[in-house]
Amino acid sequence: MAVIEVENLHKRYGDEVAVHDVSLRVEQGEIFGILGPNGAGKTTTVECLAGLRPAQGGRISVLGLDPVRDREALRQVLGVQLQESGLPDKLKVREALHLYASFYRDPADPGELMARLGLADKAATRYKNLSGGQKQRLAIALAIVGNPRVVILDELTTGLDPHARRTTWELIEAIRDSGVTVLLVTHFMEEAERLCDRVAVIDAGRVIALDTPAALAARAGRGQRMRFRPSAPLDERLLLALPEVTALRRHGSQLEVTGTGNLVHAVTSLLARRQIIAADLRVEQGTLDDAFIALTGHGHGPGREAA
Repeated sequence: MAVIEVENLHKRYGDEVAVHDVSLRVEQGEIFGILGPNGAGKTTTVECLAGLRPAQGGRISVLGLDPVRDREALRQVLGVQLQESGLPDKLKVREALHLYASFYRDPADPGELMARLGLADKAATRYKNLSGGQKQRLAIALAIVGNPRVVILDELTTGLDPHARRTTWELIEAIRDSGVTVLLVTHFMEEAERLCDRVAVIDAGRVIALDTPAALAARAGRGQRMRFRPSAPLDERLLLALPEVTALRRHGSQLEVTGTGNLVHAVTSLLARRQIIAADLRVEQGTLDDAFIALTGHGHGPGREAA
């Protein structure tokens, strides 16, 4: 069942079109990602969904509610964390959660929420003294303190170190597992691959692709690539005769095999029948990075962190 429906959304600022004819559906219980280069219209789209900006064309429905007409009702079932939403430096964690809880008819218990998100020992800490990861955990807590059915998270992990980012990913998955639908705006390809059931790629205010991360990666056209050093001489014609193999190159003592389908199984089965070991085996396949660049023509910037 769709909890968010957007049809032909349009928004402009003066002569500049920020969102042009965006349409998408978010299903109940999924983590739905919105990807796109800077200035593509991602944040404007979610701000229209949340009722923070009025659309100038199209139709939006969130849980059957119109974000402008039903704004007060929507606020009780929608949690939002936006990229630029900071807090006063001197506000304490406990104070922030109690303040936000007061906005809702049936909020979560702030104390239980702090314990759940690892903030209990920071309850009396001022916002300015929190680390980046702690600030993001607080942002998540504020987004879900109203017991929402849908949460919008915009560029949540920007600026976090790899450990804090992965901890935040686990929290997002826990939110989804509790039955909340998550709309995630991100420019981190690894984040989208890890978390999202489906993603919409937006460029120049338009949705240019919408599918699962795996399907978009497969459409990037790179296929699969195996690189290994055979433990014994191997007739390369045997590999090229496999229907899954499309190309073969030699790099010194190593072979690089490119193909599609169940390439790994086909190649390793052939080697096993000839009692040949694939030493130093590496397997690569198309990624969401590849799809993003192919679709938008933009590099991912800082979107894929080093392993």
